Amino acid sequence: MKRPTIADIARRAGVSKGAVSYALNGQPGVSDATRRRILAIAKEIGWNPNSAARALSGATANAVGLALCRPARILGIEPFYMELISGVEGELSARSYALTLQVVAEPDAEVGVYRRWWGERRVDGVFVCDLRVNDRRVPVLEELQLPAVVIGGPDGVGTLANIWHDDAAALVETMEYLVALGHRRVARVAGLPDLQHTATRTEAFGKVCRRLGLEQAITVSADYTGEEGARATRRLLSAAERPTAIIYDNDVMAIAGLAVAQEMGLSVPADLSLVAWDDSPLCQLVHPPLTALTRDIPTHGGQAARQLLAVIAGEPVASVKAETARLTPRGSTAPPRS
Repeated sequence: MKRPTIADIARRAGVSKGAVSYALNGQPGVSDATRRRILAIAKEIGWNPNSAARALSGATANAVGLALCRPARILGIEPFYMELISGVEGELSARSYALTLQVVAEPDAEVGVYRRWWGERRVDGVFVCDLRVNDRRVPVLEELQLPAVVIGGPDGVGTLANIWHDDAAALVETMEYLVALGHRRVARVAGLPDLQHTATRTEAFGKVCRRLGLEQAITVSADYTGEEGARATRRLLSAAERPTAIIYDNDVMAIAGLAVAQEMGLSVPADLSLVAWDDSPLCQLVHPPLTALTRDIPTHGGQAARQLLAVIAGEPVASVKAETARLTPRGSTAPPRS
């Protein structure tokens, strides 16, 4: 768990530690070109002069970080993250650790947050959410040697500890259930396409549809918001050969889809069956209540927090496969109308 030091900067710049000190403190003794090179390296590796005294003392921050590359408005309406954070906080508070949360606009900014947090000793470790395909955060965290736990996987996590769900198995169970009810035209409203779990679900959806010989299997991408979920549903239901069942990658989009179906005069579940990923109280408050893939998200967050605290303590931590989401049938699914 090595933190950036003046010696690291000196080695990378090919100068003495004294020259680095002159450059960082704005003192004469180095050329302007050398000073610029040293300052650029310090910024790149996350060294910050304000953290120097604290770094020398070896003090810990007693805090862990969670940087989320999502619009803040989405976090306010998506139950998944609120439940995940509640589970994380429950475990951290018992160990007198704080959670530092920051929302960023794009992936490069998220990497910058990690560098700053680690260089300034703001956190002792981080959670990595929304694992992406070929995620550049993973090699950066490995290079920084910043303790981290990826909430996702199992692929694409490098040497980092992780906790993951078998999304492919859950999707296969759902499809087999819908086919057993008699559905032959099934669509899926997916989340952001560059996320690893979206890619996993999309691949599993295509495979199981081919295996079951379905007449129609369409995936439409959205962004987890109600607006995009409604728009995708409207397009699907306006097609000449509309689906008789739709699976949504989160509950917010599924609830929006239910509203669109009713607005278009379709009866749920007689004309259209709906399934939501990630059960929440919202799924049971609508009419009819939504069939959902249920996971214990607070427990998931607590497990991730225990993993991260173990990594921070220097303990060996293995990949953890969490309990697979289970299908909970409710009033939004039924055999299709003949």
